[in-house]
Amino acid sequence: MQHLKLGDIDIEVDQKDIKNIHLSVYPPNGRVRIAAPERMDLDTIRVFAISKLQWIKNQQETLQQQEREPKREYINRESHYFFGKRYLLKVHEVDLAPRVEVDHRYIHLFVRPDSPIEKKAEVMDEWHRSELKKIVPSLIAKWEKEIGVAISDYGIKKMRTKWGSCNTEAKRIWLNLELAKKPKTCLEYIIVHELVHLLERSHNERFVKFMDEFMPKWRFYRDELNRLPYSHVDWDY
Repeated sequence: MQHLKLGDIDIEVDQKDIKNIHLSVYPPNGRVRIAAPERMDLDTIRVFAISKLQWIKNQQETLQQQEREPKREYINRESHYFFGKRYLLKVHEVDLAPRVEVDHRYIHLFVRPDSPIEKKAEVMDEWHRSELKKIVPSLIAKWEKEIGVAISDYGIKKMRTKWGSCNTEAKRIWLNLELAKKPKTCLEYIIVHELVHLLERSHNERFVKFMDEFMPKWRFYRDELNRLPYSHVDWDY
């Protein structure tokens, strides 16, 4: 692993058998990493990093300001979020298959007696995933028609550094499981963002123009998403 130094910013450089250069800024502290093709010399990578310096600083500032939720213990009256609304958790120990139910105030978590935290987290994750799958297809269909694109598939997974991603060649988008905890408008913004990448791969002026055209309030939704607390993660690098 090589390193570049731009002022007080240290950048890890990993050269490998890939076609394009990729820049990432990782939570929680804004670690910067560039993955670059093996054939690319370090001076070219440095020029690329300099061109992205302001973007790197903006990303680091956003990460440092974003509030983190405390580590979840899955105990009674613990706060949990579902589509932007805060609920209290109520744990029910029953000798039945695990499940989750929600009412106007509580998220009810049904688990077998003496279930460990890891099992409770798994049940909650699968419930969040299933709830997302109930609404994501219709949102995708709506915006495919509006934007004039079509994807081949979508998926939901835990993502540490992004709210979503788009493989433009495979026409597949991925959505962060955390979006089940955020307002539905934020979920919709991410879907639009990823679909627009089928028209423009980069976050350039053309991309911004498309976003302004299809979702004029996208900056508001983006800022709201970045302002809301993000789940606790045990960072192990």
